[in-house]
Amino acid sequence: MNESLDELLTRIATKFVVHFEDIAIDDTPLEILQIDNMREHLDTLLHTNALRNPLHDLPLWAKVWPCSLVLGRLVRKYDPAGKRLLELGAGCGLVSLIAARYGLSHIDCTDINDDAILFAKANVRKNALEDTIDVFRFDIKNAPIPDTPYDIIAASEILYLPELFDPILRFVDKALAPKGCALFATDYARRQSKFLKKAKKRFTVTEGHIGVKSTNEAGDEERSLYTITILTRS
Repeated sequence: MNESLDELLTRIATKFVVHFEDIAIDDTPLEILQIDNMREHLDTLLHTNALRNPLHDLPLWAKVWPCSLVLGRLVRKYDPAGKRLLELGAGCGLVSLIAARYGLSHIDCTDINDDAILFAKANVRKNALEDTIDVFRFDIKNAPIPDTPYDIIAASEILYLPELFDPILRFVDKALAPKGCALFATDYARRQSKFLKKAKKRFTVTEGHIGVKSTNEAGDEERSLYTITILTRS
């Protein structure tokens, strides 16, 4: 990660108006880059006919998803100190940023979207975590197998496209350390039973649920339920 924070923000400013927002994670503050001109950006996508696939074209990666908060905190229950972690579909890198506080030796924070990568790099720089976290582009469909396997592979809300199930499972099968685990967090409403069936052919699969209370932008309390899918070696 050679670019300075100022250089990254200059590149981001060509498309987005942004600010850093403070988020407290277990009483530890993080600063996360947020988009101020979302409406204008969406209008530009519409007027230029650039909004063809909402899942890919909308900047969903910039949002602080509660599911990522849940997954980031969950990492600490897997004895992370001294271990290597890979985050898939990282978006702004929230899971990696949270997990870095738990003593991991190294984290690879990855996404396929170039804007998401810029935001994640800026967040890593802003929070002074560049010695622990590397951020880079990663396509699960053409993923190289790492020289050193990962002890933990984590992904929040990436099980939304069935065509990704096989590439994800093939990669995890080759990239996960012998005693490692892969953690997938998904909103319960988007739980994918087909992924579970495929995963059970290669791994021991455990599924659990975590309920979370949060406050929405209107100040109202909301309750959400998240599914945690854990893959370990059979």
